[in-house]
Amino acid sequence: MWKKHPKALPFLFFSEMWERFGYYLMIGIFTLYLKDSVDGFNMDEKDSASLYGTFIALVFFTPFLGGLIADRYLGYRRSIILGGLLMGAGYCTMGIHSEMMLYISMALVIIGNGFFKPNISTLLGNVYSTPQHMHQKDEGYNIFYMGINIGAFICNFFGAALYTMIGWGAAFAAAGVGMFIGVITFIVGTKHYKEYDVRKPLKPGDMPLWQILALVILPSILFGVIGWFIKGNDGYIFDSNSTDAFIFACIPVLVFYTVLLIRSSKDERPAMGAMLSIFAVVILFWAIFKQNGSALNTWASRYTDREVSGVIGDGLHALKQTDKPVNTTYKLDSVTKLDNQFRKIRENGKEVKEWGYPSYFKNVVPEKLPKEGETVKAWLPSLSQSINPFWVIVLTPLVVAFFTWLRRKGKEPSTPTKIAFGLLISALSVLVMVAAVKAGNNGTEKVSVWWLIGSYGVITIGELFLSPMGLSLVSKLSPVRITSLMMGGWFLSTSIGNKLSGILASKWDEYDDKTSYFWLNFILLGAAALFLFLLLKWLNKVMKEKGVN
Repeated sequence: MWKKHPKALPFLFFSEMWERFGYYLMIGIFTLYLKDSVDGFNMDEKDSASLYGTFIALVFFTPFLGGLIADRYLGYRRSIILGGLLMGAGYCTMGIHSEMMLYISMALVIIGNGFFKPNISTLLGNVYSTPQHMHQKDEGYNIFYMGINIGAFICNFFGAALYTMIGWGAAFAAAGVGMFIGVITFIVGTKHYKEYDVRKPLKPGDMPLWQILALVILPSILFGVIGWFIKGNDGYIFDSNSTDAFIFACIPVLVFYTVLLIRSSKDERPAMGAMLSIFAVVILFWAIFKQNGSALNTWASRYTDREVSGVIGDGLHALKQTDKPVNTTYKLDSVTKLDNQFRKIRENGKEVKEWGYPSYFKNVVPEKLPKEGETVKAWLPSLSQSINPFWVIVLTPLVVAFFTWLRRKGKEPSTPTKIAFGLLISALSVLVMVAAVKAGNNGTEKVSVWWLIGSYGVITIGELFLSPMGLSLVSKLSPVRITSLMMGGWFLSTSIGNKLSGILASKWDEYDDKTSYFWLNFILLGAAALFLFLLLKWLNKVMKEKGVN
């Protein structure tokens, strides 16, 4: 896989793999940790989803500034190392059970990702900027993306084992250790990308950093504070105070990119316009895709049949049925310690006994309920977070081979065309979940995990058409002097989509008919795909004028 690619690729691949190991281990258990009523923060579905959405939104908001600082001052290598150290520290402290430490840890991860994420992607693009490797750029980003998902796949098994056997603190500490390994790997490979770490001096018309801080960052903070304190009919304008603050904070940044487009040169403007158009459209992809840590995690926990046979300690946990008093707290699994759920058992139409059941059993048909004193083993819902990266690992070589075959035949679609098809395929994945809801009679019965596996499989194909292609697109079209800044713009669109995913997921309990929830997701993604297909002729023209595909 590596032979024909730059020697820098394996080091960047494994650095990103370990960074994503830490990030996805943390994010896979984040909402479950928040909802844990004993060792967590006892949040409900709405509050945990809202905080999750705000957190992952801010994680992808800061690359806007981190990319700019790297472009102008720190350089890519220093920024990547600094970001990795901050994130590692944030993961290690997140398991300390204190609300203040939770927010401090989140802040470290948010700032750290701002320095790490856009700059390692930009450095990879620079490595492929030579004539010898330019034609391999899409393939290089696909391989790099597979590294991301190897880390995301294996991390959940470590997380499940550690928080089952030891506790939340051990799982979060493992995320930190993974991040530090990623930093060490990156430092070891320095000689292979040192020459591509070139800072870009200011050119006439460029805004200095202090001016951007004064005109963009400070207004964003002020707008965010205003959004937090403005009160609507329900105490906020949109979904919650954090949502209001985030939406208001985005306004100055969106204005900045608009001004950047207006002030760009005649030669740069078409490419800038093309990138910003795609950034706007893919917001809806991330809004649906990033529900893997919220709504789809809830689906795995509540609506998926997770019963298995096995030995306790291998990612399983016992759900034991007893007739203990009403005030007993039952342990559904080591993730959440939930209050009793009760089901009245009937014989011949008469209530004969009332047992306390963990909430897992609330949508199990009566004839399949465990008997008193019986133990049922179930896999932990956080393990469902490994389904998507598993598909990425399996499908990436096939997608790469498919596009390589088309390239040899002279029929490889342009990068914007790949992104458009990625949106369309992703929309189809939502229809699998619509069918899953119908199979479970709208949640009254549990359904097979194969529905989740199928839905993730389809959206993963869409993801592989879209996500690595977005990084490649920025590298191809962006003016060299602001490549990291535009990479930050890609992550800003991810940020807004992430927050929208939290808003959508926070409404989960408000939908009595869950098919309506998934139909809304389908409509949003379908509309985004249609809009991008309408822009394809213009986008492909811009790509051709730039001499790239």
